[in-house]
Amino acid sequence: MGMFDNFNFSKLKEGLSKTRNKIINTISETISGKAVIDDKTLDEIEEILITADIGFDTAVRIIENTRINLKSEKDRSELNILDTVKKELVSVFDFQSFAGDEINLNKFRPYVILIVGINGVGKTTTIGKLAYNFRRAGLKVIVGAADTFRAAAVEQLEIWAKRANVDIVQNKKGTDPSSVAFETVQRAIKENYDIVLIDTAGRLHNKSHLMDELGKIKRSIKKMLPYAPNDTYLVLDGNTGQNAIIQSEEFSKVTDITGLIVTKLDGTAKGGVIFQISSKQKIPVKYIGIGEGIDDLQTFIPEQFVNAIFDL
Repeated sequence: MGMFDNFNFSKLKEGLSKTRNKIINTISETISGKAVIDDKTLDEIEEILITADIGFDTAVRIIENTRINLKSEKDRSELNILDTVKKELVSVFDFQSFAGDEINLNKFRPYVILIVGINGVGKTTTIGKLAYNFRRAGLKVIVGAADTFRAAAVEQLEIWAKRANVDIVQNKKGTDPSSVAFETVQRAIKENYDIVLIDTAGRLHNKSHLMDELGKIKRSIKKMLPYAPNDTYLVLDGNTGQNAIIQSEEFSKVTDITGLIVTKLDGTAKGGVIFQISSKQKIPVKYIGIGEGIDDLQTFIPEQFVNAIFDL
């Protein structure tokens, strides 16, 4: 675990209970008491994985690898089958690092993170929780309210900044978002902040407009810090299943996404969508939301995520 990580396994298990029921408990019911795990049974498991939003391609690959592994296994018991599926699920994340942000404050201070995502995914709430995580790690954090098209977004971010006990830069509705980003970074440099979190407008109806807007924000930041932004995180709602896949694809077309934050996993049985996004996009999942509390934004650790689904 790194110094910026927030992880609680018991909370994670509790938060993923609906996903566990959808995937593991259903698989267990399918194979329980069967003397032989045949191809028909594996096809049933594949269907379970697909309906759990793990995705067709990922599910097929998991089952094909499971078939191969079982050919050399004499033990085709329920535990062995589940263990084989578990290993295949963990392998989906082989491309990404162990956990958390690789933040180098010695080289990049302030460290600037852009937060993007459509309205309604929990973006503003996530920024507040992320700010809290960093502040709790002993870092000086400032938030820029650059989603100036919605007054409610600025007001909500102000509330979360107060909860997290971090500073915020905000202007009236309609202010140029890039000017807010510029002012936030300018203050961060002047007052020696460690972390800068910039909120952005959550619109995706016009890709060219979104690209222009994000481009302006990035250019304004680079005037102050040529290396910034260090990261761009896309926030996705775990409840939306396939729509989350579409959003990750669309945002990846207009900006360089370096990490994903998947929210609201405690209220859905669609937690399997993380496997599908990771398999398709090859973008590392950085954090997951498993509750409404300010400390419920957890560092994503692939093996522990799978362990929690399997209730290990």
